[in-house]
Amino acid sequence: MKTKISDAVFASFCATAIRMASGNNELLPVVWFRPTTGKKPITGLEVLFVPRAPDSEKQCALLQQIIATFRKKTGAIPAVVEVNGLGVFTLQPTDKTAGMRLRGKIAVVTGSAQGFGQGIAGLMAREGAHVVVADIQEARARATADKLCAEFGPWAARAICVDVTREESIKQLCIETVLAFGGLDVLVSNAGILRAGGLDEMDIETFELVTKINYSAYFLCVKHASFYMKLQHRLNPELFMDIIQINSKSGLSGSKKNFAYAGGKFGGIGLTQSFALELIEHNIKVNAVCPGNFFEGPLWSDPQNGLFVQYLKAGKAPEAKTIADVKRFYENKVPMKRGCTPEDVTKAILYVIDQTYETGQAIPVTGGQEMK
Repeated sequence: MKTKISDAVFASFCATAIRMASGNNELLPVVWFRPTTGKKPITGLEVLFVPRAPDSEKQCALLQQIIATFRKKTGAIPAVVEVNGLGVFTLQPTDKTAGMRLRGKIAVVTGSAQGFGQGIAGLMAREGAHVVVADIQEARARATADKLCAEFGPWAARAICVDVTREESIKQLCIETVLAFGGLDVLVSNAGILRAGGLDEMDIETFELVTKINYSAYFLCVKHASFYMKLQHRLNPELFMDIIQINSKSGLSGSKKNFAYAGGKFGGIGLTQSFALELIEHNIKVNAVCPGNFFEGPLWSDPQNGLFVQYLKAGKAPEAKTIADVKRFYENKVPMKRGCTPEDVTKAILYVIDQTYETGQAIPVTGGQEMK
């Protein structure tokens, strides 16, 4: 007996099927869903009407069949598809002339309302991706998405509030992403926190919080994002998709008085390799990018609880008396004598997306601080 699913989940399956049927591997459109409200569909556009099937599998097959027939007859993709009793799906074709490396790709970046994640989201939007700014800080996420849309166009970004410590919130993030854009091609699991401290200072509550956000949440994000990626693979077997964890140099070597963070990041590389082996049969590549220190971001520079403040208190920088001393100490650890930037990290992200013959890797972006 099949489990009954909600209309939102049913619609997310339909959106995925419509997008996969309406493009090719290089040029997939955006598909935006709105439920039936009793009002007429968008005026001025031809509507392709599709009856509602008894289950999602039959509905996806029916949509693909009807859209294939429409494309063969007209030489174009439909502008609007209405599934009887469910809602309306509006299609926005991808610009064929755009030379950007991520054109048409739908990317979720968790923890992207500030810091590394915000920089990554902006640079991915610049390369043509439709970015979901996913963050627990809803107002900041909305401001970030609005800024990206103002700069790169109305389909550049959407903000979705998510709490990565809650599975239901992550599941809803993936559903809302598909209903907003029609699919999910790239997951950048970036959300994370750091609480420094040695064995004498660290309590179990802090340790478990760091682990929950940096380790367990990565598993939950992959679990629910890969669900839709697998569906896309079934409908379009030639399509490659990507899951990328923003790990850390602390996932490559131990970190004194920072074991909660380093332990979760070491574990993240183990998850990355294991997920890579499991998901490659669905053309889902899984890799980790391991940045060095982003000194200008709030993780380090926040005046109340940034790492410069934490490390000064924890004594991680010998003989340091001020925050400037701590920063100088860590800059001198890097052969290139500077911190990592979002641009450095995004170049590695673009590489692993472009490279279809690589999975399960942990790529250092540390200015030579970590050499493997």
